[in-house]
Amino acid sequence: MRIFAEGCFVCGKPIVYFEEEKPISCQQCGKAFNSTVACEDGHYICDSCHEEQGFVFITQYVSTSQSIAPIAMATDIMRNQFINMHGPEHHYLIAAVLLAAYRNAGGEVDFDKALKIAQQRAKKVPGGICGTWGSCGAAVSTGIFISIVTGASPLSEKEWSLANQMTSQSLELIASNGGPRCCKRNTYLGITQAITFLKEKLNIYLESPQSVVCRFSHRNKQCRNEKCLYFPRRAP
Repeated sequence: MRIFAEGCFVCGKPIVYFEEEKPISCQQCGKAFNSTVACEDGHYICDSCHEEQGFVFITQYVSTSQSIAPIAMATDIMRNQFINMHGPEHHYLIAAVLLAAYRNAGGEVDFDKALKIAQQRAKKVPGGICGTWGSCGAAVSTGIFISIVTGASPLSEKEWSLANQMTSQSLELIASNGGPRCCKRNTYLGITQAITFLKEKLNIYLESPQSVVCRFSHRNKQCRNEKCLYFPRRAP
């Protein structure tokens, strides 16, 4: 399958969002779904097919990385052809780079097991929920990360609180920057908030650049350009 920089994986045409779910079949696996999204020509790729190749690359990358700089790792990963401009693979990407950086910075975690759990949980986070549920998958991914490293469960106390604090803080930062959705921007925002959270709550210090410059804006037809804090600025 050809990978398009932005738009439909099948034909490259713009993606259309519906107010209500419609019955539709995945162009790749043929399974039937109810979805609020398709391209202008009616093509639909389910989340599982959409993210499959990206998940494999993300896992391979973080498994061998020695970096404690999750934003740099995320940028490298997002340059890969299987990471689309927007897509649910970002819901795994964020937790994965944070887990790798956490491990490399001395955090105690069964890394292989943690990655598998992160994948399982991220795959349950649908694409497009930032607009339809009011809960961005990038923020949820930071909560998934914290829940894994703290061992949080629905019955835990401090750990339960930390995981929900992480999600809420990431979501607040993402929401305050405004729409429309941008998986690259929200990836950077979620990771930035997680770096601060780890330092304050778990005494884990990760590397964070003084500034982040987005190199993906040309692929985003809905880019806010100068209104986005990561948009490339020309020197005066």
